[in-house]
Amino acid sequence: MVNYADQDDKQLVGLCRRGDERAARELVERFQRPVFSIVYRMVRDRERAEDLTQETFVRTFNNLDRYDRSYKFSSWLFKIAYNLTVDHLRKKELRTISIHGSPDAVTADQQEATSVTLESYEEAPDVRLESLELAGQLEEAIGQLRAEYRTAILLRHVEGRAYEEIADIMDIPLGTVKTYIFRARRQLREDLSDLHEEPEN
Repeated sequence: MVNYADQDDKQLVGLCRRGDERAARELVERFQRPVFSIVYRMVRDRERAEDLTQETFVRTFNNLDRYDRSYKFSSWLFKIAYNLTVDHLRKKELRTISIHGSPDAVTADQQEATSVTLESYEEAPDVRLESLELAGQLEEAIGQLRAEYRTAILLRHVEGRAYEEIADIMDIPLGTVKTYIFRARRQLREDLSDLHEEPEN
């Protein structure tokens, strides 16, 4: 009896290639939320993000024979999600979202998946409010970045991906990833510079 939860990603892929539907469900359960989260932050539309997430898994399972096991499965999966999302972004304008998640999020999981993640500290109410306001402004500023800058920043600072993995996902040289992140950070500093200015007396 196979314990699917104990199988690593590549083992599950092997089972999927042999037609094991439970292995496929396990992979979806592992990656559906992070894929949806990154896609939503890019497209700013819950329904479209759900569609793109579903299409990501459809394409993934339809092309498992093309998966190179020398790469992390998650990198390959995110690359598929990235390509689909970029294609969509080329055709549609973006809108910003609340730090509390999509206004269309109807469940706690959807709201949490689409909200800005803040560290949990014992803060005074006014400090906590200031942190929330800053996070909201940061989220909005990220939403205004060029698509490739936004993707690199989200993969690095939201998903915690290594530079090398981001290069694999975006199919660009490592140096380009570093350039994108550098330029994105510089743009964010410029866009948020007024937050650090001292108020006039």
